[in-house]
Amino acid sequence: MKIDVKTSKRVARLARIEVLDEQLVDISKELTNIVEFMEQLNEVDISDLKKTIIKSSSQQVDREDKVTDGDYQTEILNNAPDSQAGFFAVTKVIE
Repeated sequence: MKIDVKTSKRVARLARIEVLDEQLVDISKELTNIVEFMEQLNEVDISDLKKTIIKSSSQQVDREDKVTDGDYQTEILNNAPDSQAGFFAVTKVIE
C-alpha cells in the first residue's frame, strides 16, 4: 500500500505534528515502508506455533486498600495553567 503526500499531511495534522511541505515526500516514503513491512508480518504463518506463558519470578505484593481524605483539589488545581469551577480547563482539540 502506497502512502501519498496527501495522506501523510493528514496523518501529521491528526498527530498534531508540524511537518514542512518539503518533508512530506520523505515522510510518505517512510510511512509506505512501514506499512509494507507490516503487510509482510501479516503474511507470516503462525498457525503451528504453540502459545507460551511466561511466568515472572517476582512475587506480587498485595497492600491493604486504605481510603484517604483526599481533599487536595485546591493544591492540584494551583498547578494547572487554567481551571474553571473546580475542574481543569483545556482547549478543544476536536474539529
